[in-house]
Amino acid sequence: MTMEMTMLTLSVALLLVLIMIQASAGVLAQGLEKMAGSRDRLGEPGNFQARTKRLVDNHREGMLLFAPLVIVAAISDVSTNLTVLGAQLFFYARVVHAVLYMLGTPWVRPLAWAVGIAGCVMIFIELIAAI
Repeated sequence: MTMEMTMLTLSVALLLVLIMIQASAGVLAQGLEKMAGSRDRLGEPGNFQARTKRLVDNHREGMLLFAPLVIVAAISDVSTNLTVLGAQLFFYARVVHAVLYMLGTPWVRPLAWAVGIAGCVMIFIELIAAI
């Protein structure tokens, strides 16, 4: 497996972990009975519950950019130092981003997000160069 595909796999694992944290935050804030029910009349989410929801949504959005780029690179047999670095930057930046998001850390969190996006751009540049 290429490093890019490894980083994609780890990014999916991160999404699974974040979804589990989000689900746990929902149960802690709303109660198991409400979360296991229809969820039609949930109370307002607590700060942490709302933050984990935004975090999962944000990671999904990042994955919508990252996953197709890595898959296209794999299908096209494009793996360079830049695509490897881009994939590593994406994954590790997303881990940092997730921790900072859950802690509610301002200012630094968007920098971690930007590093992840830069990783996607690096892969994209290499794919365009391979055309």
